[in-house]
Amino acid sequence: MKKSKIYLLYAFLILLLHSCASLSVANMTSFKMNKIELGMSKEQVTDILGSDYTIAEKRFEGSNEIEVLSYRDHYENDEFYLFVFKNKKLEKWY
Repeated sequence: MKKSKIYLLYAFLILLLHSCASLSVANMTSFKMNKIELGMSKEQVTDILGSDYTIAEKRFEGSNEIEVLSYRDHYENDEFYLFVFKNKKLEKWY
């Protein structure tokens, strides 16, 4: 009987700590996204968001280099964000 109460307490604590950690990371991602501004360099964006990205596309349009980075947010609805750079400057994201 006493062991089952201890196991139940451990299960509750693990669940509680796991849910708090997820909220903390989700808020941190939102905080980072709010720092992003158009015209930033690719280096500035990757310094803010980290290096966990995928190069989704890289091409030339005339003399302009277009590069699209993809960041995946596993903590909120498994969404992903695309950042479009033109000549290494952030042109748009969605």
